[in-house]
Amino acid sequence: MKAIVIGAGVAGIAASIRLAKKYDSVTVLEANGYAGGKLTTLQLGGYRFDAGPSLFTMPHFVDELLNLAHKRPAFSYLKKEVVCKYFFDDKTEFTALADPQAYIDEAAEKLGARRDLIEGYLENAKRKYDLTAGIFLEKSLHKWSTYLSGETIKAIAQARKLDLTESLNEVNTKRLEGNPKMVQLFNRYATYNGSSPYLTPGIMSMIPHLEQHYGTYFPSGGMVSITNALVNTAQSLGVEFKFNTKVTEIVVENKEAKGVKVNDTFLPSDIVLSNMDVVPTYKKLMPTQKAPAKTLAQERSSSAVIFYWGIKKEFPQLDLHNIFFSADYEKEFKEIFEEKKAPTDPTVYVHISSKDEPKDAPKGCENWFVMVNVPSNTGQDWEAERERVRQAVLSRLNKILKCDIEALIEEEDYLDPTRIEERTSSFQGALYGAASNNKFAAFLRHPNFSQNIKHLYFCGGSVHPGGGIPLCLLSAKIVADLVPVPHVQK
Repeated sequence: MKAIVIGAGVAGIAASIRLAKKYDSVTVLEANGYAGGKLTTLQLGGYRFDAGPSLFTMPHFVDELLNLAHKRPAFSYLKKEVVCKYFFDDKTEFTALADPQAYIDEAAEKLGARRDLIEGYLENAKRKYDLTAGIFLEKSLHKWSTYLSGETIKAIAQARKLDLTESLNEVNTKRLEGNPKMVQLFNRYATYNGSSPYLTPGIMSMIPHLEQHYGTYFPSGGMVSITNALVNTAQSLGVEFKFNTKVTEIVVENKEAKGVKVNDTFLPSDIVLSNMDVVPTYKKLMPTQKAPAKTLAQERSSSAVIFYWGIKKEFPQLDLHNIFFSADYEKEFKEIFEEKKAPTDPTVYVHISSKDEPKDAPKGCENWFVMVNVPSNTGQDWEAERERVRQAVLSRLNKILKCDIEALIEEEDYLDPTRIEERTSSFQGALYGAASNNKFAAFLRHPNFSQNIKHLYFCGGSVHPGGGIPLCLLSAKIVADLVPVPHVQK
């Protein structure tokens, strides 16, 4: 029995590992010459960068996959004592600590937050996660069996506690009694799925629980070590990877996926799993098949402009993760999602892996991954937008760090929505597929299986349950539970 996976993104690799426990032959076809999709690496002179996702949480999902290997590959990670450092426009600084009580004490001292409100907020976030994780994150929302479980009935009975009818900003403003810095801090979590806190539903207030409860981690060797460990695991189970191999068609006969074509070569398969963004999967690989038009027409999530800067100086006041907040957060998201332009005063995220992996930068230097949220690509002049963003980023960093950052840059490269789309096939360069600026967004995402074509499945950030490493790994698990057990098993 054969399975073909289109795309070696983190979800595709994870799915291949699980399929290898069921199928005799699993082949992953990847258009690029490397695995990982967005989760890859970049070398500029003496500087190494993680090219894409930089936040590692819920490592047990990765461990679970590695434990399926015949011989577990070497993979280690460090739990961070500092989750993130925050710098506000008025020069207030806040260090988010992993220890919950220390976090609350620091927020009370630096941000004037009431301890009982923060404790209550995090407890409420945990309740939401416990009520919904087994439904929204671990099972298909497009199978009746999900809704007939006792777990679902319990969640529905307490639906009013999920804050589905209010925006994240409204929930945060109410629960934190309008403390502006705490509201901005917790509004930021909307960006974890590429949405606006002023539009996405209040259920997203459960995301801080994941950081505070599970913690954040740094993998030895950088984020690309996750990709490398998963590929090694897959290969140890017999998965074959074919790089520089672009699938040109999913072959469908009588509403059944029969395999794929690579140029004119037909590769038969019992199931086909697409880890490619769902929009180009339909439009490019199955142009003659009826596509779910409403699903594909959903608003795209945010994209990003990323600068990779080799900085010839060390900044002891910075840590692995750093956020420099804009002065007007609401205006920033209005520009991104309503005006469809890069924000004039953007919030800036700076990731510095050399803080925990010194060999990622020359001695006395740092590797800065600098990211700004921007709209997906709908035809904007990204060369002009990117330069405008660059100047705005430098202005904010210069102001807070009291330093001429541009004079310290000795290596530089970038990603923008057009490059992201070219390199990863993410439609419009959106980082998370469809946005979650709708209370029904979780139900509107494309399912992990085709409802019209047998033996065709989907995984990755553009389908259920969403983007980001943990959700991509969960999408692989959902798919593995959905695919039929073949007659011949290993």
